[in-house]
Amino acid sequence: MAKRKLQRFTEIGTFKNVVQLENGKPYKGNWKKEFFKNDNPLILELACGKGEYSVNLGRKYPDKNFLGIDYKGNRIWVGAKMALDENLDNVGFLRIQIQNLLDYFEVGEVDEIWLTFPDPQAQSPLERKRLTNLTFLEKYKTVTKANGAMHLKTDNDGFYDYTLEKITELNFPIEEQTTDVYKTHPTDEILSIKTHYERLYLQKGKNINYVRFKFI
Repeated sequence: MAKRKLQRFTEIGTFKNVVQLENGKPYKGNWKKEFFKNDNPLILELACGKGEYSVNLGRKYPDKNFLGIDYKGNRIWVGAKMALDENLDNVGFLRIQIQNLLDYFEVGEVDEIWLTFPDPQAQSPLERKRLTNLTFLEKYKTVTKANGAMHLKTDNDGFYDYTLEKITELNFPIEEQTTDVYKTHPTDEILSIKTHYERLYLQKGKNINYVRFKFI
């Protein structure tokens, strides 16, 4: 396992669709034109893991740019390799810590954000690490254009409720919410995209929560 991780870390350094750490800063303010070579909307998938959402959305929407962000290179490798093999030029990956987001994106540069099954950091002392705490949400707002949307999917009911509280505190308008995606949106082609972890949760009969809100 360790050998395979090292191989993947080496390989992603050669992938044209992966930007790592400090190498991302030159694209700040210019991700669309310089990295994706177009002026199409830019959508981020935060804590993307293997990038299932980035890749699947890239397949469905060739007129939009999708950038998966995570720190674990061996996971990014999976989505990046898939995108390369399928010639998905509208799908890329950035390997950074999400708390450093403001170092890599200009104000209002992003059109939309997805957050799919992040670690809920359930123990209260770890609230500072929760990716929907007030500090993180303010960062997302900064890099997203006015009225840009953010989506969250999570199996963790406590994390979902916590997020709703923080959204309310910041007065971000909620456009849609459900505590059971596959009951209320059984045929939605976007919400039915499943990550690796989501499949595991569904096999155990777990409900999937979803909320979409806007930054104002």
